[in-house]
Amino acid sequence: MNKLKIALLQIAPCGGLEANLEKGISACREAKEKGADIALFPEMWSCGYDIYDRPPEVWKRDAISSESEFILAFGELARELEMAIGITFMEKLGAANPRNSLALFDRRGERRLAYSKVHTCDFGAERELSAGEDFYVASLDTAAGEVKVGAMICYDREFPESARILMLKGAELILVPNACPMEINRLSQLRGRAYENMTAIATCNYPETVPDCNGNSSVFDGVAYLPELSGSRDTCLLQAGGAEGVYIAELDLEMLRKYRETEVHGNAYRRPEKYGLLLGEAIESPFIRPDRR
Repeated sequence: MNKLKIALLQIAPCGGLEANLEKGISACREAKEKGADIALFPEMWSCGYDIYDRPPEVWKRDAISSESEFILAFGELARELEMAIGITFMEKLGAANPRNSLALFDRRGERRLAYSKVHTCDFGAERELSAGEDFYVASLDTAAGEVKVGAMICYDREFPESARILMLKGAELILVPNACPMEINRLSQLRGRAYENMTAIATCNYPETVPDCNGNSSVFDGVAYLPELSGSRDTCLLQAGGAEGVYIAELDLEMLRKYRETEVHGNAYRRPEKYGLLLGEAIESPFIRPDRR
């Protein structure tokens, strides 16, 4: 099996749907030229995550249908390029508030995964968004072979349960569109999620030219130990700088799968019968927040 090549499209939005479509298509073509099997956009690419400093009644107008020409164009492009594409957008939901969503097309242009952000940032503008309902995993056919893929979006990664449930559902690779500063602690979160679940995690952020973002898109493969090494290895396959660009990481799926068959993390030695408190809904001080939904 070949290595799975993942393209992180760390690009800046252009200020409008049509311009973002054009630039997004161009970035996907560049990813294909670099040999990518999967291309991933940063969070809510359709509107460039432009939901701050504008009234909700204004930015909600930027929401588009999951069957809009914008989304379908990337499905057609995935088929043309024979490359999977994870396109992100603000999803229109009729009379309900829009959602922060991702559509993953396989290399034949078929929609394999539809996911909406579960952990919306209710302490800010995202309180005006509808939250997603669940986490999903799909089998994605790529030129490097089939891989089981899940997704979480930005703030989702701050909760260990997000990556954990995706691992339990079979995810080998988790795609993470992002729109915030990826500093040492958030990068450490991703490293930890990959390590404890023996799952690869690919995160695509906006470049440093975008307000409140700093690039640092990353891929961690989750493989901490190899028989030929006396100690642990660095699980980071890629950490981009702040500059705009299309960044490629190669994920060795065969190595990851062999590791998952023998190592001690993931679901190998868990004791779920001891974790009942995790399902409790009670919130006590100091974690009470008046704006929590």
